[in-house]
Amino acid sequence: MSVPKNFLWGGATAANQCEGGYREGGRGLANVDLMPSGPDRYLVGSGQKKMEAFDDRHFYPAQKAVDMFHHYKEDIALFAQMGFKVYRLSVAWTRIFPNGDEEEPNEAGLAFYEDLFRECQKHQIQPLVTICHFDCPMHLVKTIGGWRSRKMIDQYVKLAKTLFTRYKGLVRYWLTFNEINMILHFPFVAAGLCFEEGEDPTQVMITAAHYELVASSLVTKLAHEIDPENQVGCMMAAGAYYPETCRPEDYWKAICDDRSSYMFIDVQSWGYYPNYALKWVEKQGAKIPFEAGDQALLRENTVDFISFSYYSSRVSSADPEKGGQSQSNLFASAENPYLKSSDWGWAIDPLGLRITMNALYDRYRKPLFIVENGLGAADQLQADGSIQDDYRIDYLREHIRAMIDAMEQDGVELLGYTTWGCIDLISNGTGEMKKRYGFIYVDRDDQGNGSFRRIPKKSFYWYKKVIASNGADLD
Repeated sequence: MSVPKNFLWGGATAANQCEGGYREGGRGLANVDLMPSGPDRYLVGSGQKKMEAFDDRHFYPAQKAVDMFHHYKEDIALFAQMGFKVYRLSVAWTRIFPNGDEEEPNEAGLAFYEDLFRECQKHQIQPLVTICHFDCPMHLVKTIGGWRSRKMIDQYVKLAKTLFTRYKGLVRYWLTFNEINMILHFPFVAAGLCFEEGEDPTQVMITAAHYELVASSLVTKLAHEIDPENQVGCMMAAGAYYPETCRPEDYWKAICDDRSSYMFIDVQSWGYYPNYALKWVEKQGAKIPFEAGDQALLRENTVDFISFSYYSSRVSSADPEKGGQSQSNLFASAENPYLKSSDWGWAIDPLGLRITMNALYDRYRKPLFIVENGLGAADQLQADGSIQDDYRIDYLREHIRAMIDAMEQDGVELLGYTTWGCIDLISNGTGEMKKRYGFIYVDRDDQGNGSFRRIPKKSFYWYKKVIASNGADLD
């Protein structure tokens, strides 16, 4: 068994999906607050429908989410009961800088996260903090167009410097941007982009990605300067692409699809845009908006580790009629007849995690960190008050086995593993509450009704046993 003794077992959340309290403590309005549930969610998230303020026709689940803003001490205590070594969370940008462009931060927001981190410290839990988990202040979206503007870099660096300074000694592990490749799939969510008539969306997304990459390098440099103990990672939405058949055209499509996921992580890890990416941009009729000093900055400030989410593998087909994209799964994929699927149509593929880990480790030769992995399911509260989520236990058991195989048999270096949605929260893709991921049930429904009561599921006690045994006891 080669799971290191200092392996970081835990769970993950995002502020916009769990915190709520969107008007409390001086917090400002963010793009993620304006993501409605229902059929318009995909249109808004993909930048096709403008949503700059709340209206009476939609329900906005992030306003309250699961109210962790008021329950964080209770929630962290429950994480500690499971034995968490690490808790991945994000800060809400607009708690710290409500409009994004203030000179001075909002002390109430800083104090909230300081209290939260000290609560983690009290329970010997390391915070792993995502600086930007799809957050963009709406004031910056409306005034400068979000990440289509280079001015965003300075505002983001100001946020990061504030965090590194205030929480020095409380936080050691940082991620610059969540799932940076999501810019190409969900651009309003990922970068505050809503496309205007006559605008080239591909050019706008490439521009935004470049500015985020420059910002990431600046912040990585800053993190190491402020505290040499800081470890900074990038983060991608991962999942290996399999060719649908052994037709060379399908195999080539799988290579191209994989590259579309790797492209920005290549820059953050290697320090430069690979030739295939430069050619892809050229074929789109677009340009990377380099300015003097960008290339040296990218080259000299690469990340310390590679973090990623993994939920399922994908299938590439050269047949244009296959490989469709659904609103519940933002990545196009043909069906895989060899795999079962979740309630939301995501292929369940534990071996795919091992394959993905090996591909990433072979490519980057840097430590990996699995920061999202889990099963969304419609859990049912039983008459006796229990939640019997054996299907979640089965999913996680097999993925953890594959993860251990990658470490033990393949020599992959892995820092830790945080399941997605360690407590039930709002689904990013669909805005649903019924698509539950957590070890802890939260009494709230898709319409926002409920007591917010926390109830440990069967998987809660199973994961506690897994952590206590350092992955040796998975039964």
